[in-house]
Amino acid sequence: MTTIARATDTLTRDALAVLQPGFTGTTAPDWLLRRLGEGLASVALFGRNVRTPEQVAALTARLRAEREDVLVAIDEEGGDVTRLEVRTGSSFPGNLALGAVDDVGLTRAVAAELGRRLAECGVNFNWAPSADVNSNPDNPVIGVRSFGSGTDLVARHTAAYVTGLQSSGVAACTKHFPGHGDTAVDSHHAVPRIDVDAAVLAERDLVPFRAAIAAGSRAVMSAHILVPALDPDRPATLSRRVLTDLLRGELGYDGLIVTDGIEMKAIAGTYGIERGTVLAIAAGADAICVGGGLSDEGTVRRLSDALVEAVRAGELSEERLADAADRVRALARWTATNRPDAGARDTADGDVGLRAARRALRVTAAGEYTPVTEAPYVAALAPVANIAVGDETPWGIAAELTRLLPGTETGSFTGPDAGNEVLAAAGKRRIVAVVRDEHRHPWMGAALDTVLAARPDTIVVEMGVPRAEPRGSLHLATHGAARVCGRAAAEAVAGV
Repeated sequence: MTTIARATDTLTRDALAVLQPGFTGTTAPDWLLRRLGEGLASVALFGRNVRTPEQVAALTARLRAEREDVLVAIDEEGGDVTRLEVRTGSSFPGNLALGAVDDVGLTRAVAAELGRRLAECGVNFNWAPSADVNSNPDNPVIGVRSFGSGTDLVARHTAAYVTGLQSSGVAACTKHFPGHGDTAVDSHHAVPRIDVDAAVLAERDLVPFRAAIAAGSRAVMSAHILVPALDPDRPATLSRRVLTDLLRGELGYDGLIVTDGIEMKAIAGTYGIERGTVLAIAAGADAICVGGGLSDEGTVRRLSDALVEAVRAGELSEERLADAADRVRALARWTATNRPDAGARDTADGDVGLRAARRALRVTAAGEYTPVTEAPYVAALAPVANIAVGDETPWGIAAELTRLLPGTETGSFTGPDAGNEVLAAAGKRRIVAVVRDEHRHPWMGAALDTVLAARPDTIVVEMGVPRAEPRGSLHLATHGAARVCGRAAAEAVAGV
């Protein structure tokens, strides 16, 4: 083999090593297995790849038969964002619920059990936790995915989550650096902009990331946000000032830096995925998350070719690409040497998520409350789900109330006449109105006004960020829409 051919082969392997692509289906396609043999070091799982834990375990075993140290990544935050339980809802409450309880031992235990279940399925890299301080209550994409709006609270629970998750041998990926909490735009759709000075960022948004680094987070995920105080020209994912100067330099972080999904409109809509990939690696990112609908071999080829061509054209140094690939392989080695032993099942705490959800429930009654004993009508006032959450994961309390009160009926409502539609559908049944971020949706508040004016005995369950004034004969704040949050609320409604 010639020197040029050997160099080309090394470049190609390094280019493949920095990609973290998804795929379609519940078994590994031939092209993916072939690419693992050619240098691909990571594979990403999404809800479309999951049917059962046993199926995921078989899938990851097949990947490891091709490459023993492959990183198998997933976006499993628990709470509203779940892939492992995408069709049933999560067994774990999300970050806001854990922050509401404010017991770092509980947060650590929840993360450890979630990590144990991931590891049992062969998943060793989790794009979690969110360390964003939810300082903007109108944030359309973070919300209940944050531990809260207090900097210190978010910092201590981020550290506890990292510690708990990694105790199970699953690498944590703290996100979304340098902080996505003060945004009013979803980066899946456009580039959010945070206009605060560097001092505010240092005292508010960066503190949880410092805590995560101190706790040993093996990875950090960048945000597709523009922060002019740090870089007026490029979003954080593409900014050397943010990734290299700030994260590596000032914060002293030496682990893996992975981007948020490169296909998100904040990057793809402005730079394109090929150019965005090259700029991200050049800026200091080590791995490119390729999620969403980009799940074919053609996308992997386009991105790896773009990196190789950028090196040849002098736009990306060969050393930077090699360094990025080495960091990916180093994390793969860490996961390979930190796999849980056969006794990990003995440490299982299957009820920790439900215990946490029950502790996170906040109950406000306008007057004396009598539990519901006859099957009610559950009216879900449903906003459009953000892309991170998706629309295939069930939410609400109808399923859990049906288990406790057989015959419970339910419907989903949205729009300006939702209140009257609820009244007509409910008839004489007791109404349980389930909302999500009422404070962000004027139509939702108007619908509740209509329902409560006609039926003041209506129960209101808020499953988003509880910012609106509590009302109804009983008001429940679950701090998230996970299945266990619905169960905790249903138990309160039925008085069990």
